Amino acid sequence: MTSFPPRSRSCAAPFGLALAALSLLCAAPDASAQSRRDRAAVEALQQRMEQAELRYREAMVKVRNEEPGAAAEGDAALEDMEDIMVECDRQRGCQTAQFATTFKRLLKAGADSASPPEGEDTEPFDPFDPDPDGMGTHFGADVPEAARAASLLTDGQRFADMVQFNPAVQEGIRRWLTDMRPALLTSYENYQYMRHLMWPHFERAGLPEALLFGILAKESNGRVHSTSRAGAAGPMQFMYATGRRFGLGPDATGFDTRYDPYAAAQASSAYLNERLAELNRNIELALAGYNGGEGRARRVFNASAGGNFWDEAVYSQFPPETRDYVPMVIAAAWLFLHPRRYGLEFPRVDPRPATLVLQKPASIYELTICLGSQGSPSGYMRVLRNLNPRYRADDLLPAGARLNATQRMVGLYNRWCLRGPRAELAHELVRTDPATAVVRTGPVQTVPATATSAAPATPAPAPARRHRVGRGETLGRIAQRYGCSLRALAQANGVRAPGYAIRPGQELVLEGCGR
Repeated sequence: MTSFPPRSRSCAAPFGLALAALSLLCAAPDASAQSRRDRAAVEALQQRMEQAELRYREAMVKVRNEEPGAAAEGDAALEDMEDIMVECDRQRGCQTAQFATTFKRLLKAGADSASPPEGEDTEPFDPFDPDPDGMGTHFGADVPEAARAASLLTDGQRFADMVQFNPAVQEGIRRWLTDMRPALLTSYENYQYMRHLMWPHFERAGLPEALLFGILAKESNGRVHSTSRAGAAGPMQFMYATGRRFGLGPDATGFDTRYDPYAAAQASSAYLNERLAELNRNIELALAGYNGGEGRARRVFNASAGGNFWDEAVYSQFPPETRDYVPMVIAAAWLFLHPRRYGLEFPRVDPRPATLVLQKPASIYELTICLGSQGSPSGYMRVLRNLNPRYRADDLLPAGARLNATQRMVGLYNRWCLRGPRAELAHELVRTDPATAVVRTGPVQTVPATATSAAPATPAPAPARRHRVGRGETLGRIAQRYGCSLRALAQANGVRAPGYAIRPGQELVLEGCGR
C-alpha cells in the first residue's frame, strides 16, 4: 500500500471537487478515521446552514407582515451563514461553493421581497403584441406563478370553446372597462381573498375558474352579504328555495349558509353542472337558467329543439335582464383571462390565508380601523366580513375568538391593534355613543323643604329595566350602551353565541347593566 505525506495546503483539492476525490488525493495514514471526522464536521455545517436558511426565510415572511424585530432576525441569520462559510473554508472536504450558492439565492429572495409584486410589469406594455396575456405561449418554470399561468392557459382555451365571442359580449367588455370598471376591480380583489374557499369546488366540477369569477362579479361584486330585492342572497345570489335544494339555508345556529363563500361556491358548481347536463353543455343557456329560472331555460331549450341562446327564437323568449346578464358574465370572465390585452391592471393583493386569534375583545369595525390600509387601499373591512360571514361588523367578539384572515393582516394586528395610540383610538371610536352628544337642558326643579322629620318609607324595588330592539341594533351595541356584559346579557335573554341574533321589536331584559 502506498503511503502519502501528511495533508498540506499544496495538495488541497479545488473546492468544486467531490469529497471522495479529496480523500483519495490528500488522505493521511489514518485516512479512514480522518474521513469519518471530516464527514461528520461537514454534515454538522450543512445542518447549521439549513437551519439558518429556514430562519432567514421565516424572517422574510415576518418582514412582509411588518412584525417587530423581523429585520434583525433576518440579519442574524445571514451573519450565521457568513460564519458557516468561513468555517467551511477551513474544514477539509467542505464545498464552499455550495454554501455560497445558498447564500446568494437567499440574498436574491430578500431583494425580490422588496421589489414590485410578482408578475408586475417592469417594461411598458406593447399595444401591438398580438398575445400580451401569453395565452398562446409556453410557460417555463422560471416564470412567476408558472403553474397558475399554465392553468389559466388551459382554462382560457376551454372557456373560449364553451362560449361565443360576439358583439353582445364585446359591448359587455366595453361596459366593464368604462363605467363599470370600479365594480370589476372590486370584484377581482374580493375574489382573490376568497379564491382558496371557492375555486376548488369549480375545479373539481370541471368548470373554468373564469366562469366562477364572471358570475361572482355580475351577481354580487364579491360581497358575500349581498341581498337582492327578489330575495337572492350571498356571493352567488341563490334564491331561498333553490339554495335549499343544494344544501344552503339556515344551519343549526340560524346562520344562512347562502352567505358562506365556501358553501355557495360548492352549490353553484353543482347547480351549473346540473343545468349543463340538461342543456347540451350550452354555457349561455345554463347562465340564462341561472339568472332567469331553470324552468324557463328548460322549456325554451326543448321547444327550440336544442337551439342556441343567440338564435332569435331562443334569445327573444328570455327577459331583458337575462339577455343582459349572459354576455356580461362572459365578458367579465374574458377580461379575467385577458386583462393585458385591454390594458387592464387588476389589484395586486396578498391573499395568503391565516388565522387571526383575538388577544382582547374587538369588533370587525375596531379591527378595520386599527389594521389600517397598508396592502389594501380600501382597507380590510370587506375582507374580514367576506371571510367571516357569520359575524356582523359591530359584534363584540371575545378574546380568543378565531377569525379567518391573511398573513399580512395577522402581522398588522400584532403591530397596531394590541397596544399604542392607533389601538386606543380604534377602541374609543367604536365605543362612542352618539346619543351622549345631545345635552338636555331645562328649568331646574327644586325639592320643597318639609317640616316633617319622619323616616322615609322604604322604596319598592325597581322593576328590571327593559329595552326594545330597534332596526339595525345589535346585542353588542346594546351591551355597550347600557354597560352590560355581552355574555351576561345574552344569557339573560336566551340569545345564543356566536351570532347573538336579535330581531327588531324584541324586548330585552337589562339585568346586570351598569347604566
